[in-house]
Amino acid sequence: MSLLEISTEDKSVKPSISFSPEAKAKFEKILTLYPPGTQAPLLPVLHLAQEEFGYLSLEVQEYVAKLMNLPVTTVHEVVSFYTLFKKEPTGKYWIQVCTNLSCNLRGCEKIVDYISRKLGIQVGQTTPDKKFTLTTVECLCACEMAPMMQINEDYYGYLTEARVDEILDNLR
Repeated sequence: MSLLEISTEDKSVKPSISFSPEAKAKFEKILTLYPPGTQAPLLPVLHLAQEEFGYLSLEVQEYVAKLMNLPVTTVHEVVSFYTLFKKEPTGKYWIQVCTNLSCNLRGCEKIVDYISRKLGIQVGQTTPDKKFTLTTVECLCACEMAPMMQINEDYYGYLTEARVDEILDNLR
């Protein structure tokens, strides 16, 4: 489904997904923290949606847009801008290797190649056991730790092949 198809969909059609009662309560609480009628709570709501649904599919983006009374294109623009939002399902461990200038100068390409060979997958792929997904990102804002990567919510820096072995072997 293209973004154009989403933006022109019949708004009276209910999405087939919805927050659990617990997530709906968190959503309502988030809304109380921001000025009413603004898109200010969009980032925390998207984090909540990702936590609830695992990733932000187009269907989830449409659901969030309806909940917040925002255009789907607004939600999609935010989701596509930030690398911290998953647009597709990932493995149990989502490995994001920073490839920005500092990490590049400190050898991130070798780290990406090493992880790729070690896991037997290319960037953008998930291992057959659904345990690891490898992606590269533009910046993780931890240049002082270059080269570095993020696995789920945790940062790992000063990467070497030996350090990558240690980290990934502890996750197996």
